[in-house]
Amino acid sequence: MFGIKYIKFDAMTYVVHYKKGKIKSEGRGLSFYYYAPSSSIIAIPLGTDDAQFIFNESTIDFQTISIQGQVTFKIENPKQLAEQLDFTVDNNGQYNKDHYEKFKQRLINESQTATSAFIQNTELKNALRSAKNIEHQIFEGLKNSKAVQLLGIEPVSVNIIAVKPDPKTEKALEAATREALQKEADLAIYERRNFGVEQERMIKESELNTEIAVEQKKKQILEKKMEAEVLQEQNNRHLREMRIEADFSVEKKKMEIELLKEDNNKTIRQMRMEADLVMEDKRKNLVTMMTENQKKLSDAKSYDIEASMKHYKDVDWKVLSAMNIKSSSPAHQIAFAFRELAENASKIENLNITPDLLNTLINQNNSYNEQAS
Repeated sequence: MFGIKYIKFDAMTYVVHYKKGKIKSEGRGLSFYYYAPSSSIIAIPLGTDDAQFIFNESTIDFQTISIQGQVTFKIENPKQLAEQLDFTVDNNGQYNKDHYEKFKQRLINESQTATSAFIQNTELKNALRSAKNIEHQIFEGLKNSKAVQLLGIEPVSVNIIAVKPDPKTEKALEAATREALQKEADLAIYERRNFGVEQERMIKESELNTEIAVEQKKKQILEKKMEAEVLQEQNNRHLREMRIEADFSVEKKKMEIELLKEDNNKTIRQMRMEADLVMEDKRKNLVTMMTENQKKLSDAKSYDIEASMKHYKDVDWKVLSAMNIKSSSPAHQIAFAFRELAENASKIENLNITPDLLNTLINQNNSYNEQAS
């Protein structure tokens, strides 16, 4: 009436009554009258609650698994939660907005985030057996999550109900298990058959052992015979070795004599070579002496010629030409006259030399050369 309302809450609900933007009253299980146009009431449920979840993740070997479970939590700080989400109720105590489910979804998202890193680094078979590890990962992730702390919520427990692979993968794993069981059954059959075969083998082995014992006795008899033959052969070989050693000693003596003779011959050859070397040295010295004597004789002749030519050094060549024996020949005299004419050619005006004169001079020169020879 006139906007005045009455509302009542149970003991598990924390109530905050705002009037004109200020807190008028707060606490658990309140009941009071309020003026609706200027009032706003927030009701936050206390106690523990469960958030059911199911989500899919991929393992390190790229297999998809489904994780199903629940998170049990309690609202530790209701006023802090009221500051983050809208828990305003109407006159009938019903929420204006469904933010209660919204913060549950945040818990589920944080749970999945805490699980992803663990699952993505785990193989499929290990992941299917890691329910406890997943619970621990989710609980620690929620406990350390800043988003959860900001909501004023405290996780109480985490329960993983099921970790299941993809249906096709599950069938494949079941098939592998069936094959393993079938393999164990086949192995049992094989072992039973193998036991029977082993018994037959033991009987056969006993028979063969008897035959082996008989053959070993035969072998021992044969070995004794062979030992006697070997002993006889060793004696014969020893005698042959003694003969070979005697022959070797004789041959060795002969070889020593031959080597002694060879050494004597080598000594004789060496003495002859030394004598030849002495003779060669003497011959070499004789050749050296003859060479030196010949050189001295050549030096003496050279000195004699040089001394003889010394007197003619300053004599005119014309005088020397006149002293030459061949200069008395007519041809030589004519040649000398022609040379004098050549030297005084500038003073001669006319000179006539007939062919008859040249022929006569050539013939006279030839006959003079024949007489001289």
